[in-house]
Amino acid sequence: MNGSRTIGIGQKLAGQSLLDVLQPALRIRRSEAAQLIRQGNARINGKPCTNADRRMQLGERVELSPTESAEKKAPRSDSGHDIVVRHVDAEIVVVEKPAGLTTVRHADEIKDMGRRAKNFLPQTLVDLLPGVLASQRKRVNGRIRAVHRIDKETSGLVVLACTPKAESDLGKQFRAKSTARRYLGLVRGQAVDAQIESYLVRDRGDGRRGSGAQADGQLAVTHVRVVECYSDFTLVECELDTGRTHQVRIHLGEAGTPLCGERIYDRPLHGKPFPDTSNAKRPMLHAAHFAFDHPATGKRVEWDAEMPKDLREIIKRLRSQ
Repeated sequence: MNGSRTIGIGQKLAGQSLLDVLQPALRIRRSEAAQLIRQGNARINGKPCTNADRRMQLGERVELSPTESAEKKAPRSDSGHDIVVRHVDAEIVVVEKPAGLTTVRHADEIKDMGRRAKNFLPQTLVDLLPGVLASQRKRVNGRIRAVHRIDKETSGLVVLACTPKAESDLGKQFRAKSTARRYLGLVRGQAVDAQIESYLVRDRGDGRRGSGAQADGQLAVTHVRVVECYSDFTLVECELDTGRTHQVRIHLGEAGTPLCGERIYDRPLHGKPFPDTSNAKRPMLHAAHFAFDHPATGKRVEWDAEMPKDLREIIKRLRSQ
């Protein structure tokens, strides 16, 4: 089991046994899931549970603890100490989000899991940020609002709004595609400069998001530029024209150069996963550059974020080989 895993109990899972919840979620044999429970790797609402037949209740949270060896290698946790605040003013907050932290909870997730959900779900960037700002004696007026999000395991720059006006203005910029976003990604294989354009659907035919028919999908455009080449890997820069869910991960995977550490979009349709000898513990994707027009002044503002430690260490090792 690689790293910790949290499963929220919504309407579909309520009433099922702990074993029935874990086995399909982990995609392992039933006997293996039962063994994990017996070994004490499962916790319900923070308390250990070794009863595989225990019935789950709506709004509960099941946590799968990693083994001792996996725990040492796991990505950073959802601790506010890892959030780097880059800018604060009356309208916006710009931060660097660490890998392993969800940007904001989906409203549909709260709705599905019921009113008790907030008591059990892990905190998000939006949940933690007010405390982080207070600890640094930085204050914002009103509620902090997420106007975009990056994947939980993606590190890098995120902008949040502090007023309804800023939220509306930034939302319009995203829809008009006038923001500039560039990601750094370490991929397997030899990538090439390319413009990747496809229509993304929820299920490309194997249960994964991916490219499908135009009539069924949303247009996604990613510009890929090679930054540095290694023997079996490539550091690339990806600039987005659109911001679809998992867009960069999907496009790179379908191009035959999936991200190091990728476990979902690491294979062609109905194909086998591409080999990965990078030892990456998460998809190696980092939101490195972000530019937009300030919602109050209209002035173009931009930020760059250095590579996180885990990505730097892998690249250092690849350069020395």
